[in-house]
Amino acid sequence: MDEKKLKLYGTNWCTKSANLRNYLQSIWVEFEDYNVETQPEADEAVRSLYDGQLKFPTVTYGEDFLKNPTIPEIDAFLDKHGLKE
Repeated sequence: MDEKKLKLYGTNWCTKSANLRNYLQSIWVEFEDYNVETQPEADEAVRSLYDGQLKFPTVTYGEDFLKNPTIPEIDAFLDKHGLKE
């Protein structure tokens, strides 16, 4: 997995995951979308951030990550990494 891309880890049934996915698409931010239930490597990646616990939605960029961010938090994260136009 490319470390220099924005990544969203969630599930298909999680409303918060869907809201973040829709928001990122609506503001034309490119991201990789991972399902922690169907992709073992995604499950492992998230658990590695939280001492073995599965917490989602999680957004990552390189080594930086956010758990269950609000829209203002995701906007600040995108601005911090120069990902929002």
